[in-house]
Amino acid sequence: MLPKFFLRRLADAAPFFLVALLLAGCTEPKDAAVAPPVRAALTVRLIAPEAVEWPDVLAANGNIVAWQEAVIGAEVANDRIAEVRVEVGDRVRRGEVLARIASDAIASELAAAAAAVTEMAAAEAEAAGNAERSRKLRAEGFYSVQLDAQYQSAAHVAAARLAAARARQQAARLRLDKTEVRAPDDGVISARQATVGSLPQPGEELFRLIRGGRLEWRAAAPAADLSRVPVGALARLTLPDGTSVSGTVRAVAPSVDRETRTGLIYVDLPAAGAARAGMFARGQFELGQKPALALPQTAVTLDEGFAYVFRLADDHRVARVKVELGRRQGHQVEILSGLTAADKVVESGGGFLADGDVVRVVTDAAAAGKPP
Repeated sequence: MLPKFFLRRLADAAPFFLVALLLAGCTEPKDAAVAPPVRAALTVRLIAPEAVEWPDVLAANGNIVAWQEAVIGAEVANDRIAEVRVEVGDRVRRGEVLARIASDAIASELAAAAAAVTEMAAAEAEAAGNAERSRKLRAEGFYSVQLDAQYQSAAHVAAARLAAARARQQAARLRLDKTEVRAPDDGVISARQATVGSLPQPGEELFRLIRGGRLEWRAAAPAADLSRVPVGALARLTLPDGTSVSGTVRAVAPSVDRETRTGLIYVDLPAAGAARAGMFARGQFELGQKPALALPQTAVTLDEGFAYVFRLADDHRVARVKVELGRRQGHQVEILSGLTAADKVVESGGGFLADGDVVRVVTDAAAAGKPP
């Protein structure tokens, strides 16, 4: 047991211990009332959208086709092809012989027609002489009117027969000329069906010819944009192999497809180039200059198909802002809506930020994008 004098001393000191405990419970640490500083999520560099002048372009897709493609066929029937002189890809001149059809039978018809003309010419000359003598003798009273009429009629019949014989001769000559299948215009042979020994029928296709070797790009564009493209505008195409071709707008279609609401723009292409009929090509029309508000692509983040930037707000916090993108040129992209030229946005590293994050702003590009 504790001595009595110790117990008395403890009892006397108890009030002082009680007061000390109460004071200790009411006093808080000095730092408890001060909130700890918020740690920055990222060190960033800020930039403002730049007002620039960019080319106003209209993107489009379409097929490359022949400007006009002539179908060349045989004009004589039941005669075999004796010779084919051209192949696909050959350049030909107007009137050049592409193929020859056997002409022996037609040459014989022409010779017979020529002989018939000679015969009919002799008969016509004789009938004309008789008619002339009859006219004179009738005037002197030796021939009756009826007899003179017979001689005159015979002369007319002989002249008509001579004209028919000459027409048959001309037809035979034309058929002989048609045994040579000729190019109707300058151009490039794009298809060949003719083979030696075959018997073509009238109208049957033997060759296809790209007239003048001219190709055109038929680009489909939305109806609302057709009026923006003037005749003579420059178009730049990208072919499937990556090469570029330039052309000029020849015409804009006067009508629009009622289902797709698109119209065709016809672009003349150079004859000598990498473009080929049947190719699909992407391209764009250059329509002059147009102002734009541009940012580097690094400042834009994509999320679920939408574009966002992080704009600096108060207290070094960033706000995620949805923007609409437009044209692209190099490493920059046009901002159509969502920002003004006075806004400050994070230049890069937006993928590591969230709406409302605190950032530390620096001016050194090398330090940006690093944790603080």
